[in-house]
Amino acid sequence: MNVVKTLALLAVAGSLSACETGFMEVPKKDKTVDRGFDTKHLSKLEAGIWIDPQGCDHWIIDDGVEGYLSARVDKYGKPVCSGTAAPNTAVGPYKKGTTISDPI
Repeated sequence: MNVVKTLALLAVAGSLSACETGFMEVPKKDKTVDRGFDTKHLSKLEAGIWIDPQGCDHWIIDDGVEGYLSARVDKYGKPVCSGTAAPNTAVGPYKKGTTISDPI
């Protein structure tokens, strides 16, 4: 029984250590550049707005493989809740600017 527990503990430790370092992860130096399949500066993509369940806005970009999301805030750092659309809705051209299709 002790052998089984030891093997299980080693398997869990190995799994967690892989999560920590990011297996085959290439460190990004400039986070404003998408280094995926269609590499480009993120300013070349168009953002839309996703409305969260509380009714506040978030900038959203979908390049077909990766997605980007950040809270939309005013100049004082407070959330913008514009009422542009219903909660849990995305509006705008957030999938524009990429050649990779996203069926979702």
